[in-house]
Amino acid sequence: MNRILIWLTKSSRYFPRPLLDLIITGLFMTVAFWVSDMLLDYTGAENNSALVYVLAVLFIALLTNSFVYGVGASLFGAFCINYFFMEPYAQFSLSYAGYPVAMVSMVVIAFIICGLTATTKNQAVEAARREQNTKELYEANERLNAEKNAIQLEAARETIRGNILRAVSHDLRTPLTGISGAATVLLSSEEMYSEKSISLLQDIRNDANSLIAMVENILSVTRIRDGTMTISKQPEMLEEVAGDAALTIRRRFPDSQVSLELSDDILYLEMDPMLVKQVIINLLENAIRHSGDRESVRLKLYRREDWAVVEVLDQGRGLSEDVLQAIQEGRQFMPQSNDKSRGMGIGLSVCQSIIQIHEGFFEAENGGEGGAVFRFGLPIKEIKYE
Repeated sequence: MNRILIWLTKSSRYFPRPLLDLIITGLFMTVAFWVSDMLLDYTGAENNSALVYVLAVLFIALLTNSFVYGVGASLFGAFCINYFFMEPYAQFSLSYAGYPVAMVSMVVIAFIICGLTATTKNQAVEAARREQNTKELYEANERLNAEKNAIQLEAARETIRGNILRAVSHDLRTPLTGISGAATVLLSSEEMYSEKSISLLQDIRNDANSLIAMVENILSVTRIRDGTMTISKQPEMLEEVAGDAALTIRRRFPDSQVSLELSDDILYLEMDPMLVKQVIINLLENAIRHSGDRESVRLKLYRREDWAVVEVLDQGRGLSEDVLQAIQEGRQFMPQSNDKSRGMGIGLSVCQSIIQIHEGFFEAENGGEGGAVFRFGLPIKEIKYE
């Protein structure tokens, strides 16, 4: 029976369903007539044709798509039994005793069979639907579990990666600080060194300072990604933070020129001064290292409506389209290994993240007269004193 139902489902793709139901009804009525006629030749009047037609009605009700076909088949079968298989043959008559009761009984039984069959079919369809829903829910649950496991695995990998970076960064920071300090002491001593030795000591100090800055940025990136970076806002003058950052850069790059242009307004706002200082240092260091300009780097502060704005300008080679597009879209910039701006990626990512934590904006563009302009703004809000 299941094979028949499957065949009918496939056949409904090629034939309209009403036409297919009519073909099924006609086929079973024809078979019932043929079987009843054959029984009539062997058994005479006692041919049980009513049972044959009831069986045909059962199959029609089961295989067709509507209750109507079974009902119509039962009425048609009752007529055929009376006309062809009851005396007087080839006549429709209810004059014989028992004929009306037999006819009505057959029709009622056929109706009951159609109703029960329709109910059974509906229950089967509902059971199949529930089974399909259960299967889909199971498959969806399996996919969710797989995705959950993948996310947990990636989170575990990220945690391990962050822990390794933090451990390595902490282990590197102390010896690098010692190397930089030792090189600074040797350069400031009164002993006479050759020009080559002085140049090597300066390179050692500069490279050590660069690695220290990179280590600090890596630590900041891991804290940001882990969500463990805490921001401690307090009222602070932006001029003091910027001046401290410029002083740090001048000490780190004594052969560079960084000018500080202050605002006419006093920029007093809530911020985390250490994090904002790190942003300014990163931008100044990028300008000195990657722009090719060490003599005209400018640090400019001004107020624009309710924003305290900081700009770092240079007269160097400018920014590539990749860097500008990444900053414009608010995503992290990770340069390729053959990119001239390699080394900028971590610093710029840290800057973007810190400014986002401060609910500010971060922008970059190429200057009209050449060079690059990095700009970020911090919101100026009314400071309430207790």
